[in-house]
Amino acid sequence: MKRLKIHKEGRNIIIVLLLFLCVINVFIYTQFDKPIAVVNICISIVAFSFFIFFFRNPSRETEIDDPSLIIAPADGTVVVIEPTDEPEYFGDKRMQVSIFMSVFSVHANWYPIAGLVKYVKHYSGRHMAAYLPKSSTDNERSTIVIESEGKTEILMRQIAGALARRIVTYAHMGKHCHVNEHLGFIKFGSRVDLFLPLDSEIYVQIGEKTVGNETIIARLNEEAETTK
Repeated sequence: MKRLKIHKEGRNIIIVLLLFLCVINVFIYTQFDKPIAVVNICISIVAFSFFIFFFRNPSRETEIDDPSLIIAPADGTVVVIEPTDEPEYFGDKRMQVSIFMSVFSVHANWYPIAGLVKYVKHYSGRHMAAYLPKSSTDNERSTIVIESEGKTEILMRQIAGALARRIVTYAHMGKHCHVNEHLGFIKFGSRVDLFLPLDSEIYVQIGEKTVGNETIIARLNEEAETTK
């Protein structure tokens, strides 16, 4: 049986929650009737179990023999596949693939491709529902640009949702990143956008479920890139 691992971003939260629940349960047990204490214990177990489930950190190792493949950076559901203007970094039209993460998704984010981190920037913003199109530009977010081994740049954006209040990004400029490596973590409901070259071959469809660090999202046309 595999041991459940907790992501490092959730360890302190879970310890504080456990201490808080213990204090509350002791107080209610000593001050109120038994039925109320039993109800409170049940609620506490459900709440604690949810946080354990939310901050789970499954071991996922993928073997990629094609460095041009884009791997899903997150668990979730594909909600956008369309050509979109990307004004922040590229200043032109790119193929956008967006993955919406519910509160039941694994919220660790993986690097979608091996390469060199060329750009990282965090923006403060709103916390509207992450599935809305304007969340990509109006919500709190972090933008990361990675240059692949074939010298193609892709952009990944971590976006906070209505419940998310913190985006954690481990990427930094100049870092040599790898598949199977965590890029960051988004706490509670959120979204991840990928901006790829227009000639990328897309392998997913709207509504498809993705598994972070496992589902193949696309293949870059790096032969065309090297001939430019």
